[in-house]
Amino acid sequence: MRSMTIKYLFFGLFCCFGFQLNAQELLTKEEAIRLTLENNFGIQIANNEVLVAKNNSGLLNSGYLPSLTGIAGGQYAIEDQTATFQDGTSSEVIGAETDRYNASLNLNFLLFDGLGRHYNYKSLKEQYNLSELEARESIEITILQLFSVYFEVARLTENLSVLKETLQNTKERLTRAEYQFEFGQNTRLEVLNAKVDITTDSVNVMNTRQALINAKRDLNVVLNNDLERNFEIDTIVTFINLLAIESYIAEAEANNVTLLQADQNILISDYARKASNSVYLPSLGLTGSYGWNEGNFPATNFLASNTSTGFNAGINLTWNLFDGGNNIVNSKNARIRFENQNLIKQQITLEVKRTIANARGNYENRKKIYELQQQNVETAKGNFERSNERYKLGQISSLELRQAQINLLNAQTNKNLAKYEAKLAELELLQLTGKLLDVDF
Repeated sequence: MRSMTIKYLFFGLFCCFGFQLNAQELLTKEEAIRLTLENNFGIQIANNEVLVAKNNSGLLNSGYLPSLTGIAGGQYAIEDQTATFQDGTSSEVIGAETDRYNASLNLNFLLFDGLGRHYNYKSLKEQYNLSELEARESIEITILQLFSVYFEVARLTENLSVLKETLQNTKERLTRAEYQFEFGQNTRLEVLNAKVDITTDSVNVMNTRQALINAKRDLNVVLNNDLERNFEIDTIVTFINLLAIESYIAEAEANNVTLLQADQNILISDYARKASNSVYLPSLGLTGSYGWNEGNFPATNFLASNTSTGFNAGINLTWNLFDGGNNIVNSKNARIRFENQNLIKQQITLEVKRTIANARGNYENRKKIYELQQQNVETAKGNFERSNERYKLGQISSLELRQAQINLLNAQTNKNLAKYEAKLAELELLQLTGKLLDVDF
């Protein structure tokens, strides 16, 4: 008996020392969000798409600036030529050489194109705003994904702690059963039952530990971290005040990212409709150039050489009066697309209201379930403690104690699950109201 006591004492000291050696860094929710925003591949891609849209909406892509083109060329010819003059005489040159050279700078400046360029430029600006909303949506979805995995790690962490405690209680029962068997106070069956339960609890601990390791790898993928990086998780969960939730829901139509995207699509479609009408107006353009030309000619030519330099400018008015009906069809289709975007906005509005109502109901239901599970844990804990005392007094069997222990274990793991499901439901509701990125976690 003394040797067994010493064995358990050394085991306890080893566990404490091992805990100090394996102390890990704490990955807080705020740090997880920061790492995700900085490193997540999906967010980086979304941010790059915003940069592309920003480049497209700049002045250099607007069509308002003139184009300047440089042209240079040269030509060489060698021919046999026969020239007959007005007086009847003729001249023949074998291997007559001709060379010409030219260079010029050409300017084209569209002054007016029926306002098509104006509305296209506005459309590009709105497409840039739309890309920012799409990036925001990508960030919101990624943050939800982050917390889905983060809370799974937290749940498994708490479950592992509960299972370890259950295993420790079962080991203590085995020790008590072995003592009682040595003194003839019970049968060998009590010892065997305790050993079977230890095996079951050990397997549960091993499976949960492996599931926790896998979940941490999943979280490292979202964070774009080293897959084998280890850390502890913040298991504290706080819920947002109900009044704040109500105010967020009331403002959802003005903040929901899907509805904001629908508004941007309406604007873009409206500008496309207006730009399509520009074909009914004339376009006015300005051209100009500065050129140099030089030519060297054979004896059959009137000139031996010729060189010219100078400017020229012009103004062009173009009016497409009728192109077979293509412009009319395009204009009508643009008007229909604009009407469709308004219909899509109405449909999305209805769907968003429904989704928010469902999310609110899910959130309230899960919070109530969590509160009930908290009460159930207290009840199961009290039942296990009383059962344990009665078992020590020999008033109940080990099977009854084991059932109380299993009830407590189930209550604790169910409470952990309910807690994180309720918090995740809250985050989903915040995302729908457009406030996910504005609150503290």
